[in-house]
Amino acid sequence: MFKKLAISAVFALTLAPVALQASGGGEQHIEDFAFSFEGPFGAYDQNQLQRGLQVYTEVCSACHGMKLVPIRSLSDEGGLGMPEDQVRAYAAENFEMFDADLDDFRPATPVDNFPRNDDAGAPDLSLMAKARAGFHGPYGLGINQMFKGMGGAEYIASLLDGYTGHEKEEAGVTLYENTAFPGSWISMAPPLFDEAVEFADGHSNSVRDMSQDVSAFLMWAAEPKMMARKQAGFVGVLMLTILSVLLYLTNKRIWAPIKGKKKA
Repeated sequence: MFKKLAISAVFALTLAPVALQASGGGEQHIEDFAFSFEGPFGAYDQNQLQRGLQVYTEVCSACHGMKLVPIRSLSDEGGLGMPEDQVRAYAAENFEMFDADLDDFRPATPVDNFPRNDDAGAPDLSLMAKARAGFHGPYGLGINQMFKGMGGAEYIASLLDGYTGHEKEEAGVTLYENTAFPGSWISMAPPLFDEAVEFADGHSNSVRDMSQDVSAFLMWAAEPKMMARKQAGFVGVLMLTILSVLLYLTNKRIWAPIKGKKKA
């Protein structure tokens, strides 16, 4: 039975790319970007996250919401680390929330979540980086993330930087060629262009750099406690290692007299 299941799984994984091509899909090109948070000891780059927040606010939020992300989390350690007064100012300046008690809109506060955006029909970006983590072969299994460290952030950055400039029209819909999108054609117009956002720190604002910045920010949005989780995992592994050594030494000490008698 297990042999049949194994053969079926291998057969399905082998046919997956063929089936995608047969349905009109093209080969994806996902670049392996070197993000600072990758690896067991990686950490978020605070400056990059803040640049990514700016790109999201000035560009992406026009169509995409992040309804699952609390605005107050912008001040959390291990993430953007913004002072609380800056978080309050950011919320009030950029977002409005409907208040049922007032029956009107009011400026957002840190206790609110980022607003949802259903008008454009675009997907919410709260968990996009996690949802796209299994983007690549075998499809849906996240093999590249496991062995190469390539996950949803690489997919998003490759997608934003993957527009070729070619477009076509099908059934009254304009499609844009993108080397990272399955099938190579996507209905979302290129959202970024060089110098679309001006950073206060003078950092490069090319499409490639902004793509990585906002992808890192969306990775944080999906995994805001990643640094705490890595730290807890490291402590856990360390404690288990110490416990294993102590158990080994204890076992050796307990059985030493008996083993010594057998040798004699």
